[in-house]
Formats: sequence, structure tokens, C-alpha cells
Amino acid sequence: MRFGRTASGALAFTLCAMTIGYFIGVSVNDPQVAHAKKGSRVSPVKASADHEVYYPNTEDLASNEMRIISLGTGMPSGRRSQAASAWLVELGNGDKFLFDVGTGSAANLGSLEIPYDYLDKVFISHLHTDHMGDLPALFIGGAVANRVGPLRVWGPSGSTKRLGLSHSMKHLQEFLAWDIEGRKGRLPATAFQAEVNEFDYNGKNQVIYKKKGVTIRSWPAIHVIDGSVSYSLEWKGLKFVFGGDTYPNKWFIEYAKDADVAIHECMMPPELWVDKYRFPVGRALEVGTQIHTAPEAFGKIMSVVKPRMAIAFHFFNDPDTRFQTYDGIRATYDGPLSMADDLMVWNVTKKEIRVRTVVPIDDAWPPPSARRAPRMDASGMKNVSPEVQGGAYDVIKQNQMIYDRVNKRYGTDFKMRVTK
Repeated sequence: MRFGRTASGALAFTLCAMTIGYFIGVSVNDPQVAHAKKGSRVSPVKASADHEVYYPNTEDLASNEMRIISLGTGMPSGRRSQAASAWLVELGNGDKFLFDVGTGSAANLGSLEIPYDYLDKVFISHLHTDHMGDLPALFIGGAVANRVGPLRVWGPSGSTKRLGLSHSMKHLQEFLAWDIEGRKGRLPATAFQAEVNEFDYNGKNQVIYKKKGVTIRSWPAIHVIDGSVSYSLEWKGLKFVFGGDTYPNKWFIEYAKDADVAIHECMMPPELWVDKYRFPVGRALEVGTQIHTAPEAFGKIMSVVKPRMAIAFHFFNDPDTRFQTYDGIRATYDGPLSMADDLMVWNVTKKEIRVRTVVPIDDAWPPPSARRAPRMDASGMKNVSPEVQGGAYDVIKQNQMIYDRVNKRYGTDFKMRVTK
């Protein structure tokens, strides 16, 4: 279990250990450094192959291994330390799946430096912004960051057509019309396409995805109005369950059985909603127990499901709040438990579940595309009107110098579009 809020504490500890090791030296009799030449100094970081942190892009998954990373674990109100709901599941076959992309989570996803071609499968639990608010950032930002293909989104229908995923995605693209129109001819057109897969929210343990040995199922969740779902992902005998937002329900208990990892929301106690969120008592009780799952109820569910690892999320994980939530869970559950924070990582195999924290790449650059980009087609390119272009200041000479320099360096022969 990790009690720190971010990876910075772990990184500071590691750097401190490196400094101490340098000044005091490392014994050459230490079995970990027996290979070292006598009298030489060995970095304690290199000497230890079993770090309690995860550095992105440094570890390959085994063919039967699953890695889960929390990209958002917090609340609808934004904060730097915790984004809203988002989870990444990576499999040893190379597949990657996103479950929710809540507001603020795209930055955490970017810090992992994963090519966006691999981040094209998104499963939305319901249409609250704290569970899908960063879809525009993933859709457009991923395209700008070298994703070549379309973004594929799965999600539930609603009690009426306008409350389902298809309606939402259609109008999301309308909302982004200016953005998409302005990028035509400048980026691959396929990257600005969305493949929408809406399914019946009321389906019980229905298969909604089946490919390359991966099966994803959904079932109803109870949350505010009809149209919320929970998911399971099964692959090579491993089972991941993501509850989304839900009041305790019989479907989760039935279909989450045998889960290796079961993620379920866990609200803060109502007292914290009153003291910290400044909610009236009635609203605090409604939110904390009637449309969400209270800590004691979370514990009761997990005591029945009995996963190899229970993960509680959807609360602000602060030094002065987490233990009240934790104590509520422990009143009814004594099994394996993670109190989720952003950028935690769970490596799952049949033998063990290893829990660590991610050391994010805060200044990450977009990785190159993992696929061959199509030739650019500028025929659909839109530009500003002659009237607006007429207000341009004359920097033609300066731009031509740049074109000459770049063409010389890369052996190309591109011509300026704006020449007057």
C-alpha cells in the first residue's frame, strides 16, 4: 500500500539513497555487487534490480503478464494531484485498453510516453465528465501527437437516444468542428475519425469486445440515471474488473467473482463531504451513500467478491482524509487492498500482484507513430480568407531562409504556401 500522493517522494528517496551510497561507498563483498572490481564504487541504483517504482518504457511485460496504471482516481472538481477517473490496462501481447478518460487524466497518460497508436481503444463507464471529460484531449491531442488511425470508443446506450454514447460522440465531434476542420490536409485524415461502438447498457455480462484472446464484458451499474455500466477484461486466465460509478449491486458481486483485480468506487464518508467539500448534510448523505458506494459498503462487496486485490478509488487521497475512508473499509473487509492514487501501477501474474508507483516523465514529448503514416493529402486543406490573410505582416524573407535551411538539412524541396 502506498500512502504518498505522488511519485516525487519515491524519486527523492531514490536520489537520496544514491547520494549516500556514493559518499559511503558500497562493499565489494556485497553479493549484489560481487561482479565489481576490487576497490571500485558501484551505484546502489544499478546494483539493485528490484526498484519499488516503475520507470515508463523500461520494463517489457511477460507474455502472461498484465499491467494496470491509475491515470485518474479523484473527483469531478479538478486538482493537480489527482485527475478524474481513468485507468490503463496493458497486456503482454502488446494490447492496451483505456477505461474512462476523466478530466485531467490525459496529462498523466502522456507522461508514460506510449505511442498514441496503441492508445486507440477506450471504454467509457458512463457519460459524466469526470469519466469522459478528456476525450477531446485524447481525440485531438492524440492525433497531433502522431496517432495515425481513428480513436475507437465503446460505451453504453441510455434510456433515450440522446443519453447514449453515439449521440454524445456525434455532438463531441460537432463541438470540435473548428479544430478538426483546421487540421485537414495537415495531419492524416484518419486520425480525426472516431469509431463509436454503443452497446445496450442493460445487457448482463454481455461480450462487447473479443479479439486476440481478450474478452471484455459489461453489465449494468446503478448510478444517478440509467446508462452506467461496469466492465471486466479477461485474458490468459487473468481477470480485471472496473466498476465505474455505482451503488452496490448484485451484478458486480456475481460477475466480478474470480477477479484478480477488482476496482470499485469508494466515496469519502459523509462527514468529509460536509467538512471538506462544504456540502449541506442532506446532500452529503445523498452523494456519499445513495448514488455512490460508502466505505463500509465497499468493504462488504469486496468481502463477498474476494479478489486477489481490491482497489478503492474516487476519493481525495489526502493525509487527513484517507484514514477515515480506510477505517470504514476495514470495518467490513480485511483482504488485500490498495487505496488508489494517481500513477500507481499493479503488475499482475498468476503468481503475484506487485504494487508500485510510477515515476512520470513530466516533460514528455510525443513518441513517434508506431504505424506508417499515409502520404499527406493537401487537397482538403482549409486556410484563412484573403481578407484575413491580408492582415499578415511581411516575413516572407525570413520564412524563406528557414525553408532553405530545413530543406538543405533533410534533402527536401518544400515550397512556401504563403508568398505574399
